[in-house]
Amino acid sequence: MKINTLLMSGALALSVLAGPAAHAKDWKTVTITLEGAYAPWNLTNADGTLGGFEPELAKSLCDRMKIECKLVASDWDGMIPALNAGKFDVIMDALSITDERKQVIDFTIPYAATPAAFAVAKDSPLAGAPGSGTTIKMTPGQTGVKEIDALKAAFKGKTIGIQAATVYAKFVYDNFGDIATIREYKTGADRDLDLQNGRIDLGFDDAVYFATAFEAANGALAFSGPQIAGPIWGVGEGLGVRKADTDLRDMFSTAIKSALDDGTVKTLSMKWFKTDVSPQ
Repeated sequence: MKINTLLMSGALALSVLAGPAAHAKDWKTVTITLEGAYAPWNLTNADGTLGGFEPELAKSLCDRMKIECKLVASDWDGMIPALNAGKFDVIMDALSITDERKQVIDFTIPYAATPAAFAVAKDSPLAGAPGSGTTIKMTPGQTGVKEIDALKAAFKGKTIGIQAATVYAKFVYDNFGDIATIREYKTGADRDLDLQNGRIDLGFDDAVYFATAFEAANGALAFSGPQIAGPIWGVGEGLGVRKADTDLRDMFSTAIKSALDDGTVKTLSMKWFKTDVSPQ
């Protein structure tokens, strides 16, 4: 399970760099990394620039702080160790705030909170699995959830695709690893292509990400089973920063609160997700 490797690598990098990074900085320029391949959270435009909900929100946040922000794309599974190695200053990539990740990096307040869900080919016999069209809330480590037990019975012996090193990967391993084959992918798009072409039976990911992926697949994919929300995904998605950079964390948190209070987050949510993902 790559999430453990990712966190251990991040912890090692943090221990090596904790001393030099502890010096206060004059934050006039900040480098923010995004995947550039997780639409509509973030995407790469035809001209090579980064677009989507997070790049537009980043611009608003940086304008509020009166600093210059540079957006760069990088691979998802290497972001945390690269952050602690000083390759960039901030991770902004639908990064769920979890206790496990807090061991190696720090977080701002959340700017979004979204559920997750299973996806299948629209004509799959797994379409319309128990709980479809509903939402359930779960807490970390929760067991004995009847809706999950029903899905385990329906998905037994199937192949589930997940993006490596995500909170969603951990959830699938913890709850379905004993009854299904789990296949990891470097990107969600690679997984979606295999799902559409019948090489895997199910995918599991952020629900608003899937909604956009369904459009790109021309309606060939659909949700199956309940959407899963609640504290199991942490308090929401926030910006990841090095533990030493508490001043930068607080600057961004203040800007995020301002963007939530004046409706900017909601406006961008409706533009990119067609739903308000503001944390409640």
